[in-house]
Amino acid sequence: MRRFAVVLALVAAGCRQNDDPDGAKALYDKVNSGAGFKSAPWSRAPGFPERKPSFTAHSTEVEIWINEPMVKALAGPEQITAWPEGSIVVKEGFASATKRSLVAIMEKRKDGWYFTELDGDGEPLWSASDGKPSLCVDCHGNRASYSDSIYSFELPR
Repeated sequence: MRRFAVVLALVAAGCRQNDDPDGAKALYDKVNSGAGFKSAPWSRAPGFPERKPSFTAHSTEVEIWINEPMVKALAGPEQITAWPEGSIVVKEGFASATKRSLVAIMEKRKDGWYFTELDGDGEPLWSASDGKPSLCVDCHGNRASYSDSIYSFELPR
């Protein structure tokens, strides 16, 4: 059984697609600059006024934050079919009541969404854009027509 666990851990580590660790770290620094993503003009995502249970790959509980371009898009009055360029979503994952286990960040860029997932201390685990990493895109792509690839909430209609 122990050998199986070691093999499984090595396979999982080998599957990580971290094409842009420097870009991931720069985005992490960007969302934490100044007072950081937990203060204005950032806001909690719709439906996430506090930490909530999660049934996704992003831990057992999550807190989700959105930046000002998304807040403005949600306020309307126009309906939109895609989030504006510059939109950022930060999802903190918690495996216990006190310890943050991961930070997932999506940033809408000119060429599409940039995805990164970092450990609880901000070290990049996954990162890429242009339809990668496939692990992120394969899941989030299911929501492309409903919410421009955002899973936790939809576009304003």
